[in-house]
Amino acid sequence: MALPSFIQDHIALPVLCAPMFIVSGPRLVVAQCQAGLIGSMPALSVRPAEAFEPALIEIRSALDTFRAMHPEARVAPFGINLISHASNQRLEHDLAACERQRVPLVITSLGASRAIVDRVHAYGGIVLHDVTNLRHARKAIAEGVDGLIAVAAGAGGHAGALHPFALLSEIREIFDGILVLSGAISDGRGVAAALALGADLAYMGTRFIATQEADAAPAYQQMILESTAQDICRTHYFTGVPGSYLRQSIVAAGLDPDDLPERQLGSLQVTDAGSKARAWKDIWSAGQGIGTIHDLPPVDMLARRMRQEFEEARHRLAAIPLATSLTA
Repeated sequence: MALPSFIQDHIALPVLCAPMFIVSGPRLVVAQCQAGLIGSMPALSVRPAEAFEPALIEIRSALDTFRAMHPEARVAPFGINLISHASNQRLEHDLAACERQRVPLVITSLGASRAIVDRVHAYGGIVLHDVTNLRHARKAIAEGVDGLIAVAAGAGGHAGALHPFALLSEIREIFDGILVLSGAISDGRGVAAALALGADLAYMGTRFIATQEADAAPAYQQMILESTAQDICRTHYFTGVPGSYLRQSIVAAGLDPDDLPERQLGSLQVTDAGSKARAWKDIWSAGQGIGTIHDLPPVDMLARRMRQEFEEARHRLAAIPLATSLTA
């Protein structure tokens, strides 16, 4: 599917930067959009709730100012992630703020909602929904979402278990809307590969943890730089939903990544501010693409590098000779 013009005409690279809890804040979102990448952040990254709408105004004002100063630049739209699970006590508050500020993209997670889709469509926005399997994709399509984010194996955060090839291909067979692919994409070559598979956008999170504008603890960033794919542990213990975490952060919390206590799968509580939530604040998420992350650049420098990698990948594919005949 062709991307809507308000996206296609304003991006320098087909990338949606994943919303990462705490790590993604207004400063990172603005830097991503200014670099021509779709920036996004979770509404829950902004606390207290009363600070959320001012943060939206801050983002929009910064982008408007940048556009006025750089009329030739491609400045991408931004998105906000809303956790639509019943345990999110801020959902109505944050959705209403998105309506008033006309947030261009709303990314919903942990439950697609026709009510949210209708309210976002009413002001002209679009809704993308996170899915990890075909069953969830079918449910989201039935709720009228504009796009699906295939969160495949290898992705950070609440990632699925299916290979990106399998998940994307199965979804594309039943859905012709916007399709975004996630799963160990950490450079421009990975972006080109996602498009070759049939995605409209690549979904990138972990690579942006290791940037100067990210709201990540220095120790978190250093762990990203020192780790490889083998250092990723997948467990549902910390949130009740399967997620990908850095093994060393689990060890630092005094736990054994290979022998975590039992927890009921699906027992999610996204707004839990109690002692358990505080205890896990330094359990750090990452995807399997960390093995090629070796520096901490500003976002604009990273975006330029990724564009070069993307173009090199495109040229390499174009140079591959096609078979003109087959012989027995």
